[in-house]
Amino acid sequence: MEKNLGRWAFILGLLISIIVGFQPFTYASLILVILGLIVGFLNIADKEATKYLIAIIALIVIGVAGLSSFDVLGSVYAWVQTVLTSFVTFVAASGVVVAIKVLFETGKND
Repeated sequence: MEKNLGRWAFILGLLISIIVGFQPFTYASLILVILGLIVGFLNIADKEATKYLIAIIALIVIGVAGLSSFDVLGSVYAWVQTVLTSFVTFVAASGVVVAIKVLFETGKND
């Protein structure tokens, strides 16, 4: 049950990130953060944590520093920027949870 909830939270977060690119709405960021927290708590197992955190780091770097490279897309740039920013908001929230879980696991093993 929990795994399904986490899977649906991920799909919903991805869809909301795309929808926000077309039509921003109130509380979209809050909803994405909540869904990201759910994904972080329910979806990411200990064995997947390192890969997941590396992927999040890559997304954040692309989302923050790499957006200027999308400027060549012209009118599509604003849409790509909004979708990517929304998705980074979503995965960053899950990354916080996973990073804290990894820190606690690391501390336990010593």
